Amino acid sequence: MVAGKPFLAGRQEFAALYRVKPTQVTQWVARGVLNYEQAVIVSGSPYWLLSFARGFGQMTPRPKELDERSLQQLVAAQEPGVWARSVDELPPLLGLQEATQLFSLSSQQNLSAVVRQGRFVSADYQLSGSPLWLLDTLIEAAPEIQAKSRTVMWAIVPQVEAALRQRRYTGPGSVIIPRGHAAAKAL
Repeated sequence: MVAGKPFLAGRQEFAALYRVKPTQVTQWVARGVLNYEQAVIVSGSPYWLLSFARGFGQMTPRPKELDERSLQQLVAAQEPGVWARSVDELPPLLGLQEATQLFSLSSQQNLSAVVRQGRFVSADYQLSGSPLWLLDTLIEAAPEIQAKSRTVMWAIVPQVEAALRQRRYTGPGSVIIPRGHAAAKAL
């Protein structure tokens, strides 16, 4: 596992790296040009290693030019960070769905409201419009979150923490659920 926060790119950031719309990234996946092997799935969305995204354009049948300025902005926004070479090196990452399970909350909307109101620990990432945290960030912040709350216990669920650390978490957010036309085809 890498020490530190690995550089990542969600769909929107991946698209910006190649000056395309995020829907183009989805199309690359659908056509098999891009896959999720160099991505981690967090709250039902893919987040690719930035080291992979950076080199993606040269691995395609028709090379795509990398927008160096977008790359620099993405790196700057995630500093201090580290370049991971494999998803196996990534520390456990959580989005709203996984954090809801970690704290055994009744609803993701409740956590979303707490995050929006600034009453939760700051996210380690803000990618493709979603907050992401390193598991250790939430574990370290739990006592402070608990101390500030008058109505919610904010108790860590040990089984969820263990599953996340051991890469065997299969709860909400662990897979991509098809939407739109893809969902209709799956029926």
